[in-house]
Amino acid sequence: MKKGQVAEGIVERVDFPNKGIVSCDDGICVVKNVLPGQKISCRINKVRKGKAEGRLLEVLEPSPAEIGSPCPHFGICGGCVSISLPYEEQLHMKDGQIKRLLAPVLAKQESPYKYDEIKGSPVIYGYRNKMEFSFGDERKDGPLVLGMHKRGSFYDIVSVEGCCIADEDYRKILRGVREYFARLNVSFYHRLRHEGYLRHLLVRKAAKTGEILIALVTTTQEEHDLTPFRDMLLGLSLQGKIVGILHTKNDSVADIVQSDETVTLYGQDYFYEELLGLKFRISQFSFFQTNTYGAEVLYGMAREFIGSLSEKKDKVVFDLYSGTGTIAQMMADVAGKVIGVEIVEEAVEAAKRNACLNGLDNCQFIAGDVLKVLDEIEEKPDFIILDPPRDGVHPKALKKIIDYQVDRLVYISCKPTSLVRDLEVFLESGYAVERVGSVDQFPFTGNIETVCLLSNRNTKPDTRVEFEVPCGKCMMAAEDCK
Repeated sequence: MKKGQVAEGIVERVDFPNKGIVSCDDGICVVKNVLPGQKISCRINKVRKGKAEGRLLEVLEPSPAEIGSPCPHFGICGGCVSISLPYEEQLHMKDGQIKRLLAPVLAKQESPYKYDEIKGSPVIYGYRNKMEFSFGDERKDGPLVLGMHKRGSFYDIVSVEGCCIADEDYRKILRGVREYFARLNVSFYHRLRHEGYLRHLLVRKAAKTGEILIALVTTTQEEHDLTPFRDMLLGLSLQGKIVGILHTKNDSVADIVQSDETVTLYGQDYFYEELLGLKFRISQFSFFQTNTYGAEVLYGMAREFIGSLSEKKDKVVFDLYSGTGTIAQMMADVAGKVIGVEIVEEAVEAAKRNACLNGLDNCQFIAGDVLKVLDEIEEKPDFIILDPPRDGVHPKALKKIIDYQVDRLVYISCKPTSLVRDLEVFLESGYAVERVGSVDQFPFTGNIETVCLLSNRNTKPDTRVEFEVPCGKCMMAAEDCK
């Protein structure tokens, strides 16, 4: 294959996170935003060491498995990648991605492990409890649009008033806000010229309590009376209840939602959500899993992995990269003490408030970088839970974690490629994977959450239950492996 060549082929599979492996007449090409079984045309834009990468031009024939998309924005918006497949097919595709990623590293360990098939989200439509919309235009000098970035574009915004991963309240709020500011001809912030007023609309809605928090993010380049805007929102007919409306001012040139100053236009600057019987106070920038019902499945799996390991409740558990302390509080009733470490100070303060709210007095939360804080904690952990950001654990922090030589630990990963890299280090240091499973927290997208239980082979003889050993190459059960 040569750069600039137009090729046709069949998508053999899709690797994590969104890499279609396309079989063409002249070889294999990697193309994003495709689905298994599709016949596509692509333009080759890179060839390196015999490996070709291309850009999708057209889907010539749909996959036999496709059933059509319920979303009018699919293929235009950059959010969903597989909504035209039946949900069971999506789960099958993601499960295969995890198996292919883990198989090479797990083939290096001699001890058996258990592989749990992927668990689906209990809710697949309208599952998001947080949406960040951007103001802009769909074409140069076009009318005001409020929505998501167009696929493959940094500047163009596409309206998503029919979005399927957010519920009807989000769509009503989105439509009302766009129409309000379009009628007043208010300017939006141009990302290239760094001029304009409207930047983002952040909407958060609790799945369990129905409470809604709305934040309008603007620059300070213009001044507008937002009282009528507030009243418009409060006049919308919604299933949930608006408990807070905020005006967040942000003059940063970076295209991110952050606050130089936040003014409360109505109500309060937080809302409450419930998760596995616990209550959480969540603010504008608090980290909280964006799929509440999916998070219950994920955390339930993590708790199952580690919660049954001890008959005594005097164990010290480290929850590293603890965010707002969700996992730490899930573990509180099966541990003597839980210590959470998180670098974002606001998240730590929220974790402390939430622990108090839930009447938990055995949780301690520390603000700081895991790499540094581990040197300052006097207690030694009996168990460790890791839930790092997408890039995984810092190599130096990983070494300190391994040096504790805990019998077992649980690693929760939102990016399985980072998990695989860190697992290599664990296995080289005497740990082995005892159990692994995944949860589809984000239906229709390329993201997957994976949970691994690791045990320390250096500390004691192997007394675990013997599991059936899957094939080291494909990770299928022995009787199913071809």
